[in-house]
Amino acid sequence: MRAAIYARVSTTNHGQDVTLQTRELQQFAHARGWEIAGEYVDAGVSGTKDSRPELNRLIADAHKRRFDVVCVWRFDRFARSVSHLLRALETFKALGIEFVSFSEQMDTSTPAGKMVFTVLGAVAELERSLIVERVRAGLRNARAKGKTLGRPRVAVDAATVSRLRSQGCTIREIADTLGVSRSLVHKTLANV
Repeated sequence: MRAAIYARVSTTNHGQDVTLQTRELQQFAHARGWEIAGEYVDAGVSGTKDSRPELNRLIADAHKRRFDVVCVWRFDRFARSVSHLLRALETFKALGIEFVSFSEQMDTSTPAGKMVFTVLGAVAELERSLIVERVRAGLRNARAKGKTLGRPRVAVDAATVSRLRSQGCTIREIADTLGVSRSLVHKTLANV
């Protein structure tokens, strides 16, 4: 059987290492006697995005029938919403491709595996919704206490920007001189 390995980490700068996932999936596939037909790794890509470069490539290769089974480390690495997970599983089923999650030891080739995937997907989506609501509540609370949220506003003297521009300075030079972004220089010049 030909296996496709899909792995994903949200960030690469906080100690998340995708090789933890790929190494275990490679060992799992080899133990089952499966040939690894392809590895698809989205590093630094949020799971909330339905469109991810390597996931898109995996789906395209599934339609080309380049593998018989998709292996993921945890199914939440693959999909964060039940609807996204179920759409992918329906696509795989129509193409005759199985879906296996290593950590949960779930296999869609069994009726119990299909049922458990649906339940676990619903729980993961509930958990994500609760996290989002807690973050929103925290932001509302901070605003109610008068805290300023977001990036601090940077003030730039429009007269200085205009003067530097009239002296022949480029946008980049003005931005570097004033220690601001080029977009702020553009906005300032547009409002002069």
